[in-house]
Amino acid sequence: MTPFRALIGAVGGWIGRRTTTQLSAALAILAAAALSASLFATGLAARMDQREQAALAALDDYGAMVSKLGEQATLTTEALTPGDAAFLSAWLSAFQNGPTRDQRSLEETCRTGRGGAGVRFIRAPVGKPAGLAALETGRAERLPRLGPDLYLVQLDKGSLCSNRAVEAVVVRRTAGSLNIIVGRVVEPSGEAWGWAVLAVLATGAVILGSGLAAALFARRRLTSALAEVSEALDRAATGDLSRRAPEVGVAPELTELTAKVNRTLDRLQELLTWMRDSSDQLAHDFRTPLARATARLEQLQDATGAARRKALAQEAGEDLMALTRAMNDALALRDGAAWVFEDVRLDQLLHQVAELYEPLIEARGGAMTVQADGPVTILGVRTLMQRALANLVDNAVKHSPDGGRVILRAWRDETGCGVSITDQGTGFDPAAPCRVEGVESHGMGLPFVRAVVHRHGGRLTVDDAAPGAVVTAHFPR
Repeated sequence: MTPFRALIGAVGGWIGRRTTTQLSAALAILAAAALSASLFATGLAARMDQREQAALAALDDYGAMVSKLGEQATLTTEALTPGDAAFLSAWLSAFQNGPTRDQRSLEETCRTGRGGAGVRFIRAPVGKPAGLAALETGRAERLPRLGPDLYLVQLDKGSLCSNRAVEAVVVRRTAGSLNIIVGRVVEPSGEAWGWAVLAVLATGAVILGSGLAAALFARRRLTSALAEVSEALDRAATGDLSRRAPEVGVAPELTELTAKVNRTLDRLQELLTWMRDSSDQLAHDFRTPLARATARLEQLQDATGAARRKALAQEAGEDLMALTRAMNDALALRDGAAWVFEDVRLDQLLHQVAELYEPLIEARGGAMTVQADGPVTILGVRTLMQRALANLVDNAVKHSPDGGRVILRAWRDETGCGVSITDQGTGFDPAAPCRVEGVESHGMGLPFVRAVVHRHGGRLTVDDAAPGAVVTAHFPR
């Protein structure tokens, strides 16, 4: 593994172990550090530009000085006389202190601290040197990037100005027998640069402060949201599935998580409701054949005559067989054997159920009618839908009076499709409406049917048929 990949892996591992709050704070610190680094780099670039400007001015000054020296600039040590040395000294003093076309005076530089003032020094083989001696003796740093003979000289307080230290870029060259140093004082950053520095530092402080504040706010928001999610899960663990985690408005980062938690809680509630309704339905299905089988076995003990005993034994056997079938259906539902979704024709299921229950109502002088608007198809589990429709028709037949009529209808329209079973029985009490989800029952054992319809994406309603009741299972598009 290369060092770069190792570094990337280490950084990725570190990020993976950090919380959102820590990452936000780290990003704020990095932003402030990057801003400070950019300020530092900008300052260095500006400083280098100021030195370049001073170097160009110093080279121009050196050329002007050599040009004005004329033939004295070419004198060798052997040819230089004391008179020439005295002339050079007087000339340099005048050149040093006299005004030039583009430079500030030394007095102005020392008073204001601004750059641009020219500095000079010349040494001849004879006589005294003239100019600023600190240019020769002061701390100097070569500037090869600017030129081969250019140096940065630090002039301490008292060297050039009595009240401040300055720096100058100088040219150090030899002209004949003369050692000449010519330079310019470097322009300092100035007041504008100082304000810029303060502005950048203030901006960095604002970024750092806002980043830390945002991290603290994010932490509190996440903590609050997680506390609500945790509370919902804790209550679910105790059996209370009525609480849900807030999906929006608390912590957008947790929107997907809270949505999944709520879907899981909805699923758990649905499964628990299914189990409760299934238990109610099983109790309803088992109670009647058990009671009948028990009663017939008791009658069998007191019955006389072989034919009567045989008939009671056969009837009791049929009741036990019905009980066995109900138990097998329950086991199939538990094992998922019936959960195969396919196209289910509701109109055909109504005809099949009608064939089973039509003889029962006709025996009581009633009638059963099937009405269908052509093929009515949904995607579902055939066995479950058949069992649910049989349950509804069984209830309708049981609650119909002698000579009553039961209407089975399958329909479809622009909103979807569905089935309805209408009877002329006792109906239900209008003061206790049964159309609210979860309580649609008026003594007809509908919880199991409601659970099946709900599992198929539909909704079960019970309405007054005046007289009787009409139960409708609607499946939207």
